[in-house]
Amino acid sequence: MGGNNGVTAAVPLLELTESSSWWQYIDESPAWQDHIFHSLSVLYGIVAAIALVQLVRIQLRVPEYGWTTQKVFHFLNCLVNGVRCLVFIFYRNVQKIKPEIVYHILLDVPSLAFFTTYALLVLFWAEIYYQARAVSTDGLKPSFYAINAVVYAIQIILWLIIWWKPVSLLIILSKLFFAGISLFAALGFLLYGGRLFLMLQRFPVESKGRLKKLREVGYVTTICFLCFLVRCIMMCFDAFDKDADLEVLDHPILNFIYYLLVEIVPSSLVLFILRKLPSKRGITQYHPIR
Repeated sequence: MGGNNGVTAAVPLLELTESSSWWQYIDESPAWQDHIFHSLSVLYGIVAAIALVQLVRIQLRVPEYGWTTQKVFHFLNCLVNGVRCLVFIFYRNVQKIKPEIVYHILLDVPSLAFFTTYALLVLFWAEIYYQARAVSTDGLKPSFYAINAVVYAIQIILWLIIWWKPVSLLIILSKLFFAGISLFAALGFLLYGGRLFLMLQRFPVESKGRLKKLREVGYVTTICFLCFLVRCIMMCFDAFDKDADLEVLDHPILNFIYYLLVEIVPSSLVLFILRKLPSKRGITQYHPIR
């Protein structure tokens, strides 16, 4: 009986070892690294193309309007995903760039732009919410610009300090900073997306487009909240656990899972949900960005 128990106990251990060996084999294989990073590049390229097509469609539909919130949102989506696409195409060369701070900048700038892109949605919803409650929205855009200016200024300072003295503590601090702004974005979606959702729920059932708009806000709020929350958690692991480091070539599977969950899938879903073109008449909800 004792011998059988020993064999039984050894089976899960053997399976775990085989699973770990499979993961390690892919991580250490240059061919698999290239396949995975090029796959990420293709996926980012597809999302960038979709955002660009949608931007062109909106411009053709309402050419008389300038850079509206909707247009800026799709333009930034195209920009972020396009840069990611190029970075992953040349990922091996990017990692060899000197000084090393340039490599960090090439990875961090799209993350900052991603934050700005989706913070724009929070701004849009906050404007709708306060306008519906007859509250002044004059301070929303200045607050949006101020928050982004502070975020970019802090990140630039961190880059300069890391360039001057690249100690591990500063790298950790930079990653925790990204975790912090991701949590801030997640809470922004929860606050204003949740408020707008609850406000729409109180509208009369027969209100035109109420149910569709309710679902749109609910889906986008949930997707973006989870996206930024996962990014926050992953960046915390990245900061303190070398096995979760996203900035090395030999962690391709982890990179694929991370970027798929926090950027590619959320962006694709949000672009699909917000695919409806503005009507040619009576466009009051799309205000020019000044």
